[in-house]
Amino acid sequence: MASTQSVLQRFINSPAGPKTIHFWAPAAKWALVIAGVKDLQRPADKLSLKQNLSLAATGIIWSRYSMVIVPKNYTLLTVNLFLSVTGSVQSFRAWQ
Repeated sequence: MASTQSVLQRFINSPAGPKTIHFWAPAAKWALVIAGVKDLQRPADKLSLKQNLSLAATGIIWSRYSMVIVPKNYTLLTVNLFLSVTGSVQSFRAWQ
C-alpha cells in the first residue's frame, strides 16, 4: 500500500511528518537560528555571552539526541546544528 502513495503523501504520513510534533518543534526552533543570524548585525558588546553559550550547548545536546530517538529526526538535527554554529559564532564575538 505504501508504494501506491505519492511522495507528498508518504511525507505527510511519515513518523516525523507534519502530523507530528517531530516536525513542528524543529520548524519553530528555526526562529532562534534566524534571530541569531540577525544578531550578527548587532554590536558584539550588546550580546549576552551566557545566552549564546546556552544556545550553542542546546544545539550540540539536541543534535546528539535527534540521532538516538526513534524515529531519527533529521530536521531536528539540521536546526540544532545551525543553532550550535550560530550560538558559537555569537559567543566568540561576545567573548572577544
